[in-house]
Amino acid sequence: MGKGTSTDIITSIRNADMNRKGTVRITSTNIIENFSKILLREGFIENLKKHEERNQDFLISTLRHRKNRQKPYRRNFLNLKQISRPGLRIYSNYQRIPRIINGMGIVILSTSRGIMTDREARLKEIGGEILYYIW
Repeated sequence: MGKGTSTDIITSIRNADMNRKGTVRITSTNIIENFSKILLREGFIENLKKHEERNQDFLISTLRHRKNRQKPYRRNFLNLKQISRPGLRIYSNYQRIPRIINGMGIVILSTSRGIMTDREARLKEIGGEILYYIW
């Protein structure tokens, strides 16, 4: 179980995929919930359920199935690069948000209107702090 940051869910999903597990369970926070909804919308996970146990909320994510799961593990299906970090914050206006793999990947931003993808930020014409590149 993670501490409640978006990096925790990415790490949990990577570990579950490497160990060929179908689901990930992580403590639910607003950041985790919003980030998980983006991963669900963008197709990186298949399903998302909220579960309460002992007065604590958890999110249970079902991973997207990889083809040919019998073959040896080769690479992660979810690649992530953290851009902003506490010592170095990276901001961008909506016109200069980078495109990842010619639009095949996504950029996750923290904006004044919440956490969103690069496409949503360009559509709403707002910039923000660039958190991650995911492809």
